[in-house]
Amino acid sequence: MARAIEQLGSGLRAGYAGLGMHGDEPGSVGQQVHDGDTLAVRLTGRDQQEEVGNLSVRFLGVDAPEVSFTLPDRPNVFVSLGNPSWEAYLENPLTDDFRRELGSSLAGFLEEKVGADAAGNHQRHAEAAHRALEQEILNDIEELELESEVFRFFFAFAHDVMDGYGRLLCYVNRYEPGWDGSPSRYNERLLAAGMVTPYFIWPNTDPFRHAGSLIEAVPPPGGAAEQARRSRTLSQARDAVRNAREQQIGVFQGDDPLRLLPFEVRILGRREPPSRWVLDLSEENDVLIQPREYHRIPNPEDRLFVSEEFVPLFVEKGWRRQAFPGDGLSP
Repeated sequence: MARAIEQLGSGLRAGYAGLGMHGDEPGSVGQQVHDGDTLAVRLTGRDQQEEVGNLSVRFLGVDAPEVSFTLPDRPNVFVSLGNPSWEAYLENPLTDDFRRELGSSLAGFLEEKVGADAAGNHQRHAEAAHRALEQEILNDIEELELESEVFRFFFAFAHDVMDGYGRLLCYVNRYEPGWDGSPSRYNERLLAAGMVTPYFIWPNTDPFRHAGSLIEAVPPPGGAAEQARRSRTLSQARDAVRNAREQQIGVFQGDDPLRLLPFEVRILGRREPPSRWVLDLSEENDVLIQPREYHRIPNPEDRLFVSEEFVPLFVEKGWRRQAFPGDGLSP
């Protein structure tokens, strides 16, 4: 994999890949797109002489509705959201024990989103996101006048190269020599179409991913919102989400908006409270918001998530952890 991923002169780590293998030959777009933010590829390197496959790629900065996920009674099996088991579970998933784990605020928030057709609603949006990503790739193949087996992707990596599932974490676009910035990456295209939800996780989001070290990537207390506004890429992504909401398209469509965010389905499927802290990019402040209080930030494009392991870096720099009743933390 080392030769299939290179570091460019700008310091950016990049990779090149084709569609993943299906048997002894490259698969079709339909075979290799798993959902709206995941696809299977074979790494090729810039010269196409070093092939590694198959690997799964997870798009950074976005979260597509779940095509399938595990249920509490089947933690090792991914079950389609269209399965009647999901519909039955999401009718009333909040037991008394789970409510206590979530806390009354988050439990009450989620209770308003579950119920009849919660699974069906999620499945409909998952299928739409899946089809949208497939179509974006097919359009690129046609526009570049290539066969699908020679079409390639360009990956830009951030701080984390791989997640706990063994998936590469990337910003993804079609590969073409002399690329001038158009079209935008699939991540941003899907956000603009309202097909996926924003999921900005520090430090894998502009501008924080360009810092020389993790310490340098920590924004100063009260400075995260300003940094986000100054970042052209992040500002454009957030504006794209706002525009999709105003147009009522995709996950924001007026007659059938997405009820449960993808990570909320995962919270319910695992029966585990969220663990990432949150920065509010809508205003300047110096507070790390408790994981169970993410919903206090109304719009998902204003949430910047921080994994628990990185919280000490923020605290050392002067950020304050939000107090939660009974946890003993300072306000």
